Amino acid sequence: MTDHPIEGLMKTTMNSLKEMVDVNTIIGDPVQSPDGLVIIPVSKISFGFASGGSEFNEKKGSKDQEMSENKLPFGGGSGAGVSVQPVGFIVAGNNQIKLLTVDEGNTALSNLFDFMCKVTDNIQQTMNKEKKNKNNENIDKNNDSMS
Repeated sequence: MTDHPIEGLMKTTMNSLKEMVDVNTIIGDPVQSPDGLVIIPVSKISFGFASGGSEFNEKKGSKDQEMSENKLPFGGGSGAGVSVQPVGFIVAGNNQIKLLTVDEGNTALSNLFDFMCKVTDNIQQTMNKEKKNKNNENIDKNNDSMS
């Protein structure tokens, strides 16, 4: 069975969308500032897709015409739209990461990054405390052995 013409329209449209939207569109290329900060743009992408078509009879009203395997004329179309909106910028440097939002309406993403920063800070503090405790234990052992 051969492909229906609408399948070709859909494949062409979807391939065009694939070429337009990739991961570099959502998370942009990093830019390094002169002071050593790395700035990464973050965007929101929305897209829509539609296709449709119809087959037409060649001759209407012909009593002798029977439905056959012959292809009927086809008319159809497809289309897509893409919207790219900046969300914010990830700024990394000076031992910290921050999300600078473009719109205050994006608080969920901002809250997520703030939470990640707090978790990272807590982990670092815990590791530093453990390291400090081990160092204190080693100093105590050395002092005991000298006595």
